Amino acid sequence: MRWKTRTDEDDWYDEDDEPDYVEPYVIVERQEAGIGPFLIGLAIGAGAALLFAPQSGHETRRGIARSARRAQDAAQDFVGDVSGTVADKFREVRATVEDRIEATLDAVDDKRRRVSNAFHAGRAAAREARGELEQRIAESKAAYKET
Repeated sequence: MRWKTRTDEDDWYDEDDEPDYVEPYVIVERQEAGIGPFLIGLAIGAGAALLFAPQSGHETRRGIARSARRAQDAAQDFVGDVSGTVADKFREVRATVEDRIEATLDAVDDKRRRVSNAFHAGRAAAREARGELEQRIAESKAAYKET
């Protein structure tokens, strides 16, 4: 008995137009494999490796412990390097921000001094102008009285 597979070109037939298949056919559905089958295969492979290992159980455990210590040391070194790098970057950024804040405060103080100086200069000029104006008014009054 031969099996015939259904193809995409058969999908365009209506139920009335569908050809009569004398032989049975198989519909194949495909699914994406997830992480589950991978993890199961990994566990089975690890178990088989332990069963067929040429070392005794004690030696295997000692080797696993040694590898775990090496991995832990490597992870601690990595964390130390990363945290050192992060701390250095933090200090660098902090110094930059503090420098910019200091520069901004200096600029604000400079502007405040300039405004204050301009205010005092304007006040002095206003007093001088008032004195001159009062003097001219007094001279005008005196000249008016004389006439």
